[in-house]
Amino acid sequence: MNIRRAEAKDMEGINRLLLQVCLVHHNGRPDLFKYGAKKYTDEELTEIIHNDKTPIFVAVDEKEEVLGYAFCIFQQHINNNILTDIKTLYIDDLCVNETMRGKHIGKSIYEKVLEFAKESGCYNVTLNVWSLNEGAMKFYEKCGLKPQKVGLETIL
Repeated sequence: MNIRRAEAKDMEGINRLLLQVCLVHHNGRPDLFKYGAKKYTDEELTEIIHNDKTPIFVAVDEKEEVLGYAFCIFQQHINNNILTDIKTLYIDDLCVNETMRGKHIGKSIYEKVLEFAKESGCYNVTLNVWSLNEGAMKFYEKCGLKPQKVGLETIL
């Protein structure tokens, strides 16, 4: 397995995983997530792949098949009234193909993201996880992540 920056040739594999992620969310919260949708259009995905402010890392096998990914976004609040100027690498999405889970691919992708963030001068790595996704919650806890903030809701 190799973990590298995503390229245009990875779009089909990334799109398959985006559909898997949406299905997990739809099954947990059909009131919020559409069935059979994906987070990005192909045009948006192409832009994200080519933008250094939004790096995507993919884990690929020897045939260059996408096994998993991490979408990342650099964040920094320069001259904000209350927030410091720290540089953060935010993981917008991390997914491993459902047929490949349990093989430490996700952990390897996460470690690559941490390494990249350190090399890029980041202070921290953050992410959000839906509480409906218990498997992801357990995975991130195993990786050593701790809650930074909690989002709450009331359905009317």
